[in-house]
Amino acid sequence: MTPHALAGLVIGLVLLALVGCGPSSKEDLIAKAHGITTRSELEKALGKPSDIDKLGPVEKWTYKASNGEVVYVIVGDAVTLEATGDTPKK
Repeated sequence: MTPHALAGLVIGLVLLALVGCGPSSKEDLIAKAHGITTRSELEKALGKPSDIDKLGPVEKWTYKASNGEVVYVIVGDAVTLEATGDTPKK
C-alpha cells in the first residue's frame, strides 16, 4: 500500500468516526427511549440531558438532536414524552 493510499484510508476512518460522534436525530433519541418508564432507564439510554427545568416534583429533560430537540417530562420517577421540536434559532 502506498503512503498516499494509507493516508487516505486513515483520513476516511477518522471522518467516519467523527460523523458517529455527532448528536443523534430526534428519531434516534425517541427510538432509544422507546418503552422506557423510569428516570434511571432514560438516563441510561440517552445519557445526561442537555437541559433540565424543574417545577416542584416535575422535571422537563431536554435532549438536543441534530434536527431539533426531544423533551421528556418526569414526575417522581415516571417518564413521559412531552414533545419534539425544532431547535430555536438564536
